[in-house]
Amino acid sequence: MTHKSKLVVIAVLPGSRLLTLAGPVDVFSFAINALRDMHGEDYTSYEMQIVTATPETAVQLNSPLNVVVHGSIYDIHQPIDTLIVVGWGLPAGEPVSSRFYQWLQQQASSIRRVAAICVGSFVLARAGLLHNKRATTHWEVYDRLREQFPDVIVDTTPFFIKDGNIYTAGGVTSGMDLALAMVEEDYGREVALRVARKLVIHLKRPGNQKQFGGLLPTYEVSSPLLLQLRPWLLEHIHEDLSVEKLAEKVHMSARNFARVFLKETGMTPAKFIEKFRVELARNYLENSPLSLEEIALKCGLGGLVSMRRVFLRHLEISPGTYRSTFRSALLPE
Repeated sequence: MTHKSKLVVIAVLPGSRLLTLAGPVDVFSFAINALRDMHGEDYTSYEMQIVTATPETAVQLNSPLNVVVHGSIYDIHQPIDTLIVVGWGLPAGEPVSSRFYQWLQQQASSIRRVAAICVGSFVLARAGLLHNKRATTHWEVYDRLREQFPDVIVDTTPFFIKDGNIYTAGGVTSGMDLALAMVEEDYGREVALRVARKLVIHLKRPGNQKQFGGLLPTYEVSSPLLLQLRPWLLEHIHEDLSVEKLAEKVHMSARNFARVFLKETGMTPAKFIEKFRVELARNYLENSPLSLEEIALKCGLGGLVSMRRVFLRHLEISPGTYRSTFRSALLPE
């Protein structure tokens, strides 16, 4: 039995990460093989074309590799089912010409699915395709996406998001999560599960992007109050830290301290302390053999029940699951 093939076009930008390209390619390739195993060698599913977003047919990746692809995106004249724009190495600006943005704006309505992986979301945003849509990107550049494109509803939690016919995926390997979801969308759970098992990955990865990024923005180094307090906090984080106690350490009134702290950091002292404790606990979970109870007490999180509640609130993952996912490979089991 033959079916009309679905053309999946993956647009590679200068400086793209190899895994943002190779991951989805493998997912769709394994899906093709799985469907042939299930329905016979003549079964037609996906046709893939890897192209550049420039007139050239070779592109330098963000690695020692040059990739020669099928051609340029401007040479495709058949209907595209799925377009995926892969991310690149986080430069100051997008390595894309105005011609590609114009092409996207003209072609997007005729493509069933338009997707971006990692910081490829910036390309879709600049083309106007994310206007008033939920989208995600790599956790390191959430704030940059919000600042540059305030019309985009940036969601920092999911590994990938579907909003209408627009799909965005978070950091690098999230592209595989997205591609698997597309396979399941097209051919069902059984096919997607076969692919996941072959690739030894989760069909639906547990957790979300929150567990990978930091809870505290990089403003910490530019806040005079935090620069003064940080060394002391590291030694006293297990104690009860009231606003009055923190204010006393920097010789300020509690009211003035709270006002200045909020102005410098964008959060209350209590909220900062809780996030600071979670960050310290994450470090212990990743790198120390201490028990969960010992870590909770050492970081001022009360006890195991309290630490679990705080982790679920901020990271949507339990401390035990976090440790099993991120603990150092050098630590004994």
